[in-house]
Amino acid sequence: MQDEVILKAQSLIANTYRRFPVVVTRGEGCWVWDMNGRRYLDFISGIAVCNLGHTNRNVVSAIFTQLEKLTHISNLFYNDTQVKAAEILINNSFGEKVFFCNSGAEANEAAIKLARRYSYRKYGGGRWKIITMENSFHGRTMGALSATGQRKFKEGFEPMLDGFICVPFNSKKDVREKIRDGICGVFIELIQGEGGINVADPEYVKYLREITLENDVLLIIDEVQTGMGRTGKLFAYEHYGIEPDLMTLAKALGNGFPCGALIGKAKYMDAFEPGSHASTFGGNPLASSAILATLNTILDEGIIPKVQAMAEYIREGLEKLKERFAIIKDVRGMGLMWGIELEENEGEKMVRDFFNEGILINCTQGRVLRILPPLTVNQEEIDLFIETAERVLKRHEEEREKTK
Repeated sequence: MQDEVILKAQSLIANTYRRFPVVVTRGEGCWVWDMNGRRYLDFISGIAVCNLGHTNRNVVSAIFTQLEKLTHISNLFYNDTQVKAAEILINNSFGEKVFFCNSGAEANEAAIKLARRYSYRKYGGGRWKIITMENSFHGRTMGALSATGQRKFKEGFEPMLDGFICVPFNSKKDVREKIRDGICGVFIELIQGEGGINVADPEYVKYLREITLENDVLLIIDEVQTGMGRTGKLFAYEHYGIEPDLMTLAKALGNGFPCGALIGKAKYMDAFEPGSHASTFGGNPLASSAILATLNTILDEGIIPKVQAMAEYIREGLEKLKERFAIIKDVRGMGLMWGIELEENEGEKMVRDFFNEGILINCTQGRVLRILPPLTVNQEEIDLFIETAERVLKRHEEEREKTK
């Protein structure tokens, strides 16, 4: 039965993913089950989406309740659930206004447009370029892709949109040299997820805040992957002692329900006006109910302190792996967002070995194993992951020895 579904999918669905040969039919907490009843420990959380685990009872209940009342109403009208979702985001961040959309790429597109529009209204047409970072990833739509600092995602889609200047990550010198007339924004992920779990240096982030303020340039932080408690704070910028001008969210914002948001200071957000930007489904009642339930659960059920405790626990386990296995070049991350960098490009093979052992992770940059467990993960589940990692790494080192 499972093989039949896979074959049918291959014939009917665009081949845009390298999929595992499994049909997932159910999830609960940190676990998912396939069509044959096999259970897997999900340490990728749907790619940083199911931060509260699969089928979280609060989010499911909120969506069901909303389904019976109103699923969609055009943004030509007000809806009270959207107002509540906006209010909880604003009350728990630096922001003053919200634009709702459907995904991280859409949120980043909105940020790009808003930075340009704000500068256009204030200075005329001369300031429209945005500084972005090497190894960044902001999405696959043309604007977000043009902002992305990785060549491999752009191949075959050129020409990219003009107006993006890519500089080395964590380099003050390069930003200082590029901020000049014509720049309207600086766009950064504080932890580059697709780029290999590269963590921004605190002094670098503070410098970005200072130089953007000096030049009236918008500091835009992409928290699509780092937001919603992933790093041990509700938002990653809180670790750095600064506030951005704009922040983008998606992925875990609805714990699996598709939604996104651009949050910012009112003086920038007010550059949007009727007709300048829109999203048909953005912030509709169903999406807003998921956002509201997700945030309320994070805030009311002590999720952030739990992340902080589990972050230390998993860090210790990963550091012990690094000490034991020479194949590990580096371990880095924050909260429950970690990367294990290997000495060689064996990441994809190792991901398959984890899969065969019943654990789901993924690989970026060919050699960085990306670890993103649900924020509800417990010590026993982390222990299972570490024990499995020991077996997988030991086998790989033994195989390497044989080939020498």
